[in-house]
Amino acid sequence: MTAGTIPGQPTDTAPSPTDTSPTDTSPTELVERALTAAQFDQVRRRLFRQLLESLLYEGILAARPVDGGPCTVDGRCAVDGRCAVDGIDGHGNPVSYLFSATRRYGFDRVRLGPEPVLRCASGGTCEADSTTRMLSEVRDGLDADQARLATFARELEETLIKDALAQYVRAHRGEVLGDVVRGGDYDALESAITDGHPYHPAYKSRVGFDLEDNLAWGPEFARGVRPLWLAARRGTATVTVSTELQEAAFLREQLGATTVEEFHERIRRAGTDPADYALLPVHPWQWRECVARAFAGQLHTRELIVLGEDPHAHLAQQSIRTLACRDVPERAYLKLSLSIVNTSTSRVLAPHTVHNAPKISDWLRRVVGGDEYLRELRLILLGEVMGTAVDPEPVSELVRGDTYGTLACIWRESLHTHLAPEEQAVPFTGLTARELDGTPLVDPWVRAYGAARWVEELVAVSVLPLLHLLQRHGIALEAHAQNMVLVHSAGRPKRLAVRDFHDGVRFSRSQLADPGRCPELAGTPAHHTNRNSFVETDDLDLVTDFLLDALFFINLGELAMLLTDAYGFGEHEFWAVVRHAIQAYHRRFPELADRFARFDVFKPSIAVEKLTTRRLQPDTELWLHEVPNPLAARDATSPKGVR
Repeated sequence: MTAGTIPGQPTDTAPSPTDTSPTDTSPTELVERALTAAQFDQVRRRLFRQLLESLLYEGILAARPVDGGPCTVDGRCAVDGRCAVDGIDGHGNPVSYLFSATRRYGFDRVRLGPEPVLRCASGGTCEADSTTRMLSEVRDGLDADQARLATFARELEETLIKDALAQYVRAHRGEVLGDVVRGGDYDALESAITDGHPYHPAYKSRVGFDLEDNLAWGPEFARGVRPLWLAARRGTATVTVSTELQEAAFLREQLGATTVEEFHERIRRAGTDPADYALLPVHPWQWRECVARAFAGQLHTRELIVLGEDPHAHLAQQSIRTLACRDVPERAYLKLSLSIVNTSTSRVLAPHTVHNAPKISDWLRRVVGGDEYLRELRLILLGEVMGTAVDPEPVSELVRGDTYGTLACIWRESLHTHLAPEEQAVPFTGLTARELDGTPLVDPWVRAYGAARWVEELVAVSVLPLLHLLQRHGIALEAHAQNMVLVHSAGRPKRLAVRDFHDGVRFSRSQLADPGRCPELAGTPAHHTNRNSFVETDDLDLVTDFLLDALFFINLGELAMLLTDAYGFGEHEFWAVVRHAIQAYHRRFPELADRFARFDVFKPSIAVEKLTTRRLQPDTELWLHEVPNPLAARDATSPKGVR
């Protein structure tokens, strides 16, 4: 491969980061510049903060106050003020990592101060510069599976270099998020918001992508991607379609009749009948790294036939594996199997979830369409209208992982088909994003409408429809920030769009308001190892907490802290707004009192997922811990400024 060549990169893409970087900048030179720029230090400091915050919060590592005194308060680590974690260096000498930390009001979250973490050793005190060294030096005090520690350390190193590259390119471009918002290009916003997960320390690990892959297919770099289309013999491929669609007509609408006919002609030239085959796209990286090898037998026997590239260029969304059509924005999004590990999980698509996706979307549509309150709120469901998975029986269990979930696609409705002319949209991740100078993206909205009023309107359009789905219907959505889109008009919250249902719902069938409307879903196979991936349970706390964890703990919790730090709108005040809105909702529907008690969002504590623990322990159980619920203060008075 020659310098400057990106594998799989189309020739007709829009200008890339390297095009606007200093002249004669190859990918190699771009990486070198990023690793010597100020952004590298900024990302490393963020990485240290998030790592220590999660280790302390999840009880994986203990801290001690620097000025002496007890290390625990009510059994919890006392991290307010100057703290240290202790370890032993490679020569057997004591070493300490020093930092300041506080407990925040919301969920008792741990937050480190903005100053760098210091490393104090026999040679003196200096800024800590290696998360891997820190993990090695404090490993005796870590509650971790030592065999998984090296893997986690690598994920952090991958995050450092990949985010440093993204932040360097962003700074060089000088892109103003507010300009993108005002321009109304939602898909461009998905690429421009580069922060990643605000809690998970391995928020941009993308293990499997090398640096050139990251430049080619990382969403921050906004390069055009043309999926490769394959034909898969029916029987090997399972296709599930929404009741509102017909497979052949849908694909002709998406690809165009000319392209479909070209693909069919290639199938005929292979000596087979197009009617015997399903068409599905594959990510170029997945083809190169996985499919061509793992499905070589099927390609040899013509169970799989290569058809050619998609006629349109696409852009990667924040989730990396979901592609939005740049040329025709109204085309359905393509959620593709991608055999990389990012944050807590592999990004393949388990076949049973692909099969369930259209069934769940059709069910949710019926629920929302039949509910007067949800129609009033005009909730948008970005339906997963078709799913195709290729899942041949492996020749041996030794290689099941090579093909299980590695060749599949879910077609999701485009947001653009739902927006009115006067409406714009912003990913919920954007609500906590900042401009290069540190100004919050939401700054003009908060200043125009006032923090209290803006939060009240945001809660009304985002929290209440999801709460109603839970408490009226018994359906919890995994409403973390990446799965939610705020529809607004000049920053005024108007309504909500939600997405990612194939494994992002949870319910107890017996506690549904109308169990008869719930479809029969494919069960989780015994060899599926992710214990966190399930949709049905008899434990109502796991249903309620599924929503509270995703929506409140990280999603709104991060926004509450930003508004406190940037505008002095306190966390107590923020959660009082949320509590007041929920209480008003309950007063509107007194006939649901028993269901409000059954799915209690005001309970004193909730169980949230221990995201870092999942990387440090075997994935054989649900790693959860109980944390205080900021909504539990029922006797609080109405917040100031709330009408």
